[in-house]
Amino acid sequence: MSATTTAPRERILSPAYAATTVAMFGLIAFVAFEAMAVATIMPTVARDLDGLGLYALAFAAPLASGVVGMVAAGTWSDRSGPVVPLLASMALFSAGLLVCGLAPSMEVLLAGRVLQGLGGGALTVGLYVIVGLVYPPALRPAVFASFAAAWVLPALFGPGLAALVADVWSWRWVFLGAVALVVVALAMLAPALRGLEPHAEGTSTPRSRLWWAVLGAVAVLVLELLGSATGTTALGALLALALVWVALGRLLPAGTRRAARGLPAVVATRGLLSAVFFCAEAYIVYVLQDHWDLGPGRAGIALTCVGVVWATASQVQSRLGERVSHPRAMLVGTALVLVGTGCLAASVLLVDAGARPSALLPGAAYVFAGAGMGFAYPRTGVAMLEASSDRDRGFNSSALSVADSLGAALALSLAGAVFAVTERTGTDPFLAVFTMAAATGVLGIVAASRTGVQRDDERPAGPTGV
Repeated sequence: MSATTTAPRERILSPAYAATTVAMFGLIAFVAFEAMAVATIMPTVARDLDGLGLYALAFAAPLASGVVGMVAAGTWSDRSGPVVPLLASMALFSAGLLVCGLAPSMEVLLAGRVLQGLGGGALTVGLYVIVGLVYPPALRPAVFASFAAAWVLPALFGPGLAALVADVWSWRWVFLGAVALVVVALAMLAPALRGLEPHAEGTSTPRSRLWWAVLGAVAVLVLELLGSATGTTALGALLALALVWVALGRLLPAGTRRAARGLPAVVATRGLLSAVFFCAEAYIVYVLQDHWDLGPGRAGIALTCVGVVWATASQVQSRLGERVSHPRAMLVGTALVLVGTGCLAASVLLVDAGARPSALLPGAAYVFAGAGMGFAYPRTGVAMLEASSDRDRGFNSSALSVADSLGAALALSLAGAVFAVTERTGTDPFLAVFTMAAATGVLGIVAASRTGVQRDDERPAGPTGV
């Protein structure tokens, strides 16, 4: 008799991948903590630096500059591999933290936030490229699920820890202390980076993409500033919206704006998911305070719950693996986001009609949408990598991240304009915003239904187009 042995199944924490997995998990967790922490301490920072008038820009600036970082990192990675761009992104992110921590004025802090956005956007693209190079396809869903899980602890403890640090020492140490964490993650990631070689075939992505990224980022900020204006000033907002639309056509794979079948639809689905969910996230605490009279602490519980549910749903889709196809996972997840957002709008409508539903209803609706994000969001990354090669992995990774950031930024800018306009007319602005988000979710369903494999005659000819 002869015995046969079965090779043990590889996992993301197997010896060959453990150091890389832990290091990337750490980087995502540090970025997540910084995001949660800044949201907690920014009112204190703005008051301390006499910059309440620039409060909104403190959040908008890194979101906009992040798009530029994503495009630059994707182009750089396609030409020479991801190692140097990733190191540069970590240096920029750390420099931004240092500038913010030492800022003598709100204007200097905004400059630091711009640096953070550049580094953070490039960092995301670099990690996506490394996932495509280091991990086999079977492990990639688990890797992206771990990225979602990396947000759980920051969601649970980040706001409280940031408030404690700011109270006991200073808000400055929230920024400065994060620099040491980035250095630790870099040390853990170094062995994997040393094992990566430059591409055998580099590709030359047009440098014009970077200028389109800058234009798109500036246009989003202008739209945010002018979106609620009236009269001739409102024409500037319309022009900014048109510029964002044109820039998207230059930054994303051909056919993305019309959700062409295959990769373009995957990228479109990612952008629309972010647009719907983060629009709801921006207003969930606000509406719970305004319509249900909850304090900030109780209203913020929804944010904690959604972090846990998102990570749990990500683990579920990862364990299902090939039993649920990528298109099916994206469609189901997008449908859950749409249902959750629709129920959120319905709960506000009930209040407007004179009913007094429990605050659990909108909270549960928002958390339900978070489950959809956890189920669909990681699969957009996996599907993108499967449709990519060494020649365009960097471009496609940056395109996915650009769609993510610009989708959320554009939706938030439009939501702000809708909120202001409906408030002036006496209509419930929360109902208008959540209805807009739900309508965007319908577009997400259309895009998700087209994420299947393309026929050869349907493939886009290049990186730009409609």
